[in-house]
Amino acid sequence: MGHPLLARHLMPDLIEAAVRAGHPERAREPAQQLMSWAEVLRQPHFTAQAHRCGALTGPDASAEGHYASALELHPAGCAFERARTELLYGEWLRRGRRKLDACDHLRTARELFDTLGAQPWARRTATELQAAGETTHPADAIDSPIGRLSSQEREVVRLAATGATNREIATQLFLSPRTVGHHLYRAFPKLGISSRTELADLLAS
Repeated sequence: MGHPLLARHLMPDLIEAAVRAGHPERAREPAQQLMSWAEVLRQPHFTAQAHRCGALTGPDASAEGHYASALELHPAGCAFERARTELLYGEWLRRGRRKLDACDHLRTARELFDTLGAQPWARRTATELQAAGETTHPADAIDSPIGRLSSQEREVVRLAATGATNREIATQLFLSPRTVGHHLYRAFPKLGISSRTELADLLAS
């Protein structure tokens, strides 16, 4: 973190990690430094990140302004960073009991994460949407094949459809390879298929 060129790329993650770990006091000084650099550099992408971090570490009264500024500044090619801002803004709105506004931003975040294949982020966003009172997603509709699965089976099946092995899936979901195999064994009859090779086509449809 001592080298400015490297630090300015790492600091947004450091700041969010400190806040989520329950140590906001460790994030305030880096957030102020980040904003100072952003004012000098005047790069939209970097300034957007600085505003997002300002929302995380500053008073609630200024948070919404920071989030709005960040969303205005994110360049078109920075979908992942925009999705992260939408997610954090949605989380903040939900905590403020503004659930309808929260869902708008959280839906946008989930769509972007899904498109990017950023499944851990998409799952985190889905959890926030559920907390905001929204329980459905197009892929999880009860009349769709995947809607017949349990939440754990759903995650295993989605990863298996990407070509991941049982061991790779187990590592990502903190399960044993044997448990992954058990979930697939239970999921296949519910989906009306008999092999992993059919998963990708089924989920795509």
